Amino acid sequence: MDHGSAFRRAVAGSETLPVIGVFDMMSASIAARHYDALFVSGFGLAASHYGLPDIGFIAWPDVVGFVQRLRLAFPEHHLLVDIDDGYVDVEVACHVVRALEQVGASGVVMEDQSRPRRCGHVAGKQVLPLPEYLDKLNAVLAARADLFVVARTDATEQAEAVARVAAFAGTDADAVLADGIPSTDAIRAVARASGAKPLVFNQMAGGRSPALSLSDLTGLGVGVAIYSTPCLFAAHAAVDAALTRLRAADGLLPADSIGVAESQDLLKRNLAPRRTVPPPRAEPVTERPLPAGGGSPRPGSPPGA
Repeated sequence: MDHGSAFRRAVAGSETLPVIGVFDMMSASIAARHYDALFVSGFGLAASHYGLPDIGFIAWPDVVGFVQRLRLAFPEHHLLVDIDDGYVDVEVACHVVRALEQVGASGVVMEDQSRPRRCGHVAGKQVLPLPEYLDKLNAVLAARADLFVVARTDATEQAEAVARVAAFAGTDADAVLADGIPSTDAIRAVARASGAKPLVFNQMAGGRSPALSLSDLTGLGVGVAIYSTPCLFAAHAAVDAALTRLRAADGLLPADSIGVAESQDLLKRNLAPRRTVPPPRAEPVTERPLPAGGGSPRPGSPPGA
C-alpha cells in the first residue's frame, strides 16, 4: 500500500484532518478505535520510552522500531511521525526517512530547530539558518519515494515564521507547519504564506497556541490538526488518580475499573489483520490400481502393494 498517497488523499479533504498523538502500543490501540490517523509524538516518545523531557534524547532506531510495530497492528491507519530535526545530520535524516518509509510510515514532520532543541511549545527554541534547513529538507525530499513530508518551523517571531513558511511552500514539501502559533491572527498570516500547501497546526494542552475546535481550524484554513499529547496527559492523570485511590483504599482494587477481560479484548483486535489462514493445499489424487485378488489398497501403501 502507498501510505503516503493515502495520507495525501485524506489531507486533501474539505475538513481539517485530526491526527492523534500516541506514545506506546496501548495508547495507539485505544486511539485507533476512535480516529483513522495517528501521530508518533516526540514529546510522548521521550516521556514513555526514556522518562525524559522532549529536548533531544530520542534515538532514531527507537522511532523506526515503534513505527514498525504500529504498522503491523494498524495496517490501514495513517501514521505521521515526528522526526525532530532529522537527528541533526543531513545523511542521518535521509537514512531515517528511507527506513521509516520501508516500515510503513505515511509521513514525517521535520523541524528547523538547532541544538539544543526544545519542545515546540516552550521557551528557548533556536532555529537553523534558513538555507541550511532548506538544504536538509531538499535532501530528505529527494530521498523519499512516496512519503508525505511536513516542513516545520519553530521560529518564535511571527514575521520570521511567516517568511520561513513561504520558503517551505516553495519546495516539494507536502505541507507546512509553524509550531507554537500564539493566536488566530497568526494562524491566518501563516495560512496565507503557505499558499496552496496544506497548513498543519499542532495544539497541546498548556501550550502556546489557542485551543480551537476542528470546525474553527477548518475556517482558518488548516488542513491537518495534530493532537500531540491528549493520550499522554490523560494517562498521566488516570494513573496518578488510580494509585491515589488504591492507597486510600488500603490496597483494595476497585470493582468498577477495567479488568483483564476488557484489556485483553482491546489488544486482541491488533491480531485481526493476521488471523486469515490460507486453506490447506489439496494434494493431487492419484488413482491406484487394485491389488491382485481384488479389494482396496491399504491406506498409505504404495501402488501394487
